[in-house]
Amino acid sequence: MDLVSVVRGLSGLLWLGALGVLGVLVVRATRRQPVRAYVRALLALAAAAVLVTSVGAGLVFVPPEERGVVISALSPTGYRSQALTPGLHWVVPYVEYVVYYPISKQTYTMSSTPAEGAVEGDDSIKARTADGQLVYMDSSVIFSIDPAKVVEVHIAWQNRYAHELVRPLVRGVIRDAVSQFRIEEVISTKRFELEQMITNNLARRLKDNGLILEDFVLRNIAFTDEYAQAIEQKQIAEQKALQAKFVVEQKKQEAEQARQVAQGQADAAVIKAKGDAQARIVQAQAEAQALEMIAKVLKDHPDLLTYQYIEKLAPGVQVMLVPNNAPYLLPLPSMTPAPAATPTPQEVRP
Repeated sequence: MDLVSVVRGLSGLLWLGALGVLGVLVVRATRRQPVRAYVRALLALAAAAVLVTSVGAGLVFVPPEERGVVISALSPTGYRSQALTPGLHWVVPYVEYVVYYPISKQTYTMSSTPAEGAVEGDDSIKARTADGQLVYMDSSVIFSIDPAKVVEVHIAWQNRYAHELVRPLVRGVIRDAVSQFRIEEVISTKRFELEQMITNNLARRLKDNGLILEDFVLRNIAFTDEYAQAIEQKQIAEQKALQAKFVVEQKKQEAEQARQVAQGQADAAVIKAKGDAQARIVQAQAEAQALEMIAKVLKDHPDLLTYQYIEKLAPGVQVMLVPNNAPYLLPLPSMTPAPAATPTPQEVRP
C-alpha cells in the first residue's frame, strides 16, 4: 500500500468520525443535554478531515510504467509542460489533476480472424498491387508512447491514439507500400523487402506523432478466390513440368549408364583382343627362337634328326612298308647289325 492510499484512507476515517460525532451531537441537542464538548470534537475532526483530504488530493504517485500529464487551472496553457516521472509528486489540490499514460509496449492487431484483432470481425487490410491484384493482409503493430512526448500525445490525441492514429497510419502505409510491388513479389521474392519498407515508413510516421514503433509483424497475406485458384493451377502445372523434366533426366541417365556399360564392354573386348594378339606374338617369337635353336643344333649334329625319328617309332619295329612312289623323308638306318670287323695282319701278334 502506497502513501497516497494511506492518506486517503485516513481521510475517510476522519470523515466517518466527524459524522458520528455529528449524530451524537444532534441526539443530545434534541434531549437538551450538554453538547459543548461534542461541538469541539466535531470541529476538530472536521478540520483534520479537511486537512488530510486536501493532502491526499495533492499527493500523486506515478508508477514506473506510466507518465502523468498535469492538467492545471493555474497555468495559462491549462497544463504543465513537463510530464510527471515515476515516483511521488505534489499537485495543487482541487485546481490540478493528473492524467496517466502508459509508456509500456502496446499491441494493435488487424486480422481477418474474428475476435483476434482490436476490431471485431474481419479487420484485415485490403491493398492493391502494382499489377492490379487485390491482397488481404493481417498485421500487428507493437508500439509505445515516447516518454518525452507524453504531453504532446495528450494534447493531440488524448486516449484515442490507438484507434485514431495507429490504425489509420498502419493501413495507409501498407497500402502505399504494396502498390509498389507486383503480386509475385509480394508473396515470394520481395516479401522481406516489402515488410522492411512498411516498418521504416511506419516508424517515421509514428515518431512524428510522439509514438515509438517497437516492431511490425506481417502476419498473413491472402488473395481473392480467383487468384488463389490460378496460383493452384500454376503450381500443379509447374509440378507436372518438374515431374516430366525428372523423367527426361532419368531416361538420360539410364541411356548414359547403358552407353558407359557398352563402352566398358567394348574397351574390355579391345583389351582382350590386344592381349590375345600380344600373346600370339610372344608365342610366335618363342616358336621362332625354338626353331632357330633347333636348326642350329641340326646343323651341327645332322644325325640327331634320324635319332629323333627312330625314337618316335614304336618299339620292335624292324620293317616299314611305304608306297613305292613315296620318297623317304629321312634316310632309314640299316635294320641289320653291321658285320664285325676282322683284324688285320698287323694286329695279329704271335
